[in-house]
Amino acid sequence: MASIEAMRLFVKILEEEDPGWYSRASNFISDPVVDVEMNHNLKVELATKNEITLPEMKTIPTENGKSVDKDVMVEGVGSVSVYDQWVAPPISGPRPKPRYEHAAAVVDDKMYIFGGNHNGRYLNDLQTLDLRNWTWSKVEVKANSEDPVRVTPCAGHSLIPWEGNKLISIAGHSKDASEVVNVKAFDLQTYTWSTMKTYGKPPVSRGGQSVTLVGTNLVIFGGQDGNRTLLNDLHILDLETMTWDEIDTIGVSPAPRSDHAAAVHAERYLLIFGGGTHATCFNDLHVLDLKTMEWSRPSQQGEIPSPRAGHAGVTVGESWFIVGGGDNKSGVSETVVLNMSTLSWSVVTTVQGRVPLASEGLSLVLSSYNGEDILVSFGGYNGKYNNEVNLLKPSHKSTLQATKSGTPALGSGSGVQNATNGTRDVDVEFEAGQEAKVREISMDNNEPQIIEINEVSERSIAVLKAEKEELESALNNEKSQSLQLKQELIEAESKNADLYKELQSVRGQLAAEQSRCFKLEVDVAELRQKLQTMDSLQKEVEILQRQKAASEEEALAKQKQTSGGVWGWLAGAPPTHDT
Repeated sequence: MASIEAMRLFVKILEEEDPGWYSRASNFISDPVVDVEMNHNLKVELATKNEITLPEMKTIPTENGKSVDKDVMVEGVGSVSVYDQWVAPPISGPRPKPRYEHAAAVVDDKMYIFGGNHNGRYLNDLQTLDLRNWTWSKVEVKANSEDPVRVTPCAGHSLIPWEGNKLISIAGHSKDASEVVNVKAFDLQTYTWSTMKTYGKPPVSRGGQSVTLVGTNLVIFGGQDGNRTLLNDLHILDLETMTWDEIDTIGVSPAPRSDHAAAVHAERYLLIFGGGTHATCFNDLHVLDLKTMEWSRPSQQGEIPSPRAGHAGVTVGESWFIVGGGDNKSGVSETVVLNMSTLSWSVVTTVQGRVPLASEGLSLVLSSYNGEDILVSFGGYNGKYNNEVNLLKPSHKSTLQATKSGTPALGSGSGVQNATNGTRDVDVEFEAGQEAKVREISMDNNEPQIIEINEVSERSIAVLKAEKEELESALNNEKSQSLQLKQELIEAESKNADLYKELQSVRGQLAAEQSRCFKLEVDVAELRQKLQTMDSLQKEVEILQRQKAASEEEALAKQKQTSGGVWGWLAGAPPTHDT
């Protein structure tokens, strides 16, 4: 295992076993020295009425050892004047802590940075960089009274913009990780975090996965779980129903990995590039057809990039730009682009030295600057934790040059095709021969040229008309299905309303029955009390009856005694006297 990878694993293990190690050791740790230092102090000079204030010129070494001056202007002053080269804009405001394995997203010309790893410690701060004036500020998160959420520090997670005013944070490593993937949302209007309740079976907790937004679905692939087990499973979260679905794919899946890059092409093909295990890195390219759920490894054109993990990628049209990463030995210095239609690689630019762009765990986002696309990178780790911001404005050439070097490999309406397919090569050669024939005829005689072109035009028009009819037919079918679904939805809502009314009626009847039962219970309690009173009265009557009987017996006895004395007197016996 490489020394850098071993040290990274050691720091992770130490963080889990002894969370307080950094607070005790931080007083003795000094930042390592890097090869290139960048001065971020912006020199501001007062301009006279007829002068223009220009920001500081930033120099980034290129591969050939020469320096290219990058003249970077803030909005309202000018524009980025260099294409296909990384430049460092003049940054103001309090910079975030240096970090890597953080997550980034752009909403309304603002880049949001959340979490990450700084000196082995997980972060949970939310920072924003205004891409119009290049000013950093910290987002002051407010407490959510309705859903009190503890935002756990994390790294290796993903941040997805959603509905224009939300940021979805999903998965990631943390000290107090749950057993399954958690989904949280940050509201950019209320500045509060909330937990997004999901349904179905969520995937096991992980970090270093890829999360790709395809329509209203999040496609999650791979990563590493809390036991450092590498994964290659595929899950989809429907953001409309918030339901998880574990996908069974066909074909040969990519090897388990983490810290790879993923992109979607034509809303149908999921591309996975690179990533690594605990001991090795990959440079393979896998494509998943999201309609058939079949994996494939198509042939690639151009110079295939070197193995890497911890890189970042972003798509601009059909171009997939990939920056940074490392191979456990050193950072990757070149910025490459893949044309996703032709699967052709090319190098955009190469940096020199241990600069932040040659880092693992950096972030890359797409934004616009004066109406042009720009790529913005932040952070990363290359022996030092970075908080640098760099930007690149891709030229038209860089986004189209791969198209000229190969034939189409991926299409929006067909499966993944092999770029070296022999039959298609024959067709291409035949078409090329036909084109050459037309050009040859054109040079000899103008009349055949017109006839040939007219025939080609008529065939093209016929093909286009046929395609148009097919599309219209498909559109009509979709509209018919949509109307049918709407009708079914209306019927379902009507049934739901009737069922709700019945439910309310049953609830009312149940409440009446409960009230009557309560009254009966009260009556029963009163009867029981009366029965107890009657028992007591009966006992008193019995006592009185016994007393009455005793009194009658006593009176009878006295009467007998009195009668016996009279007859004795008549008989001449002397009367008895009570003493």
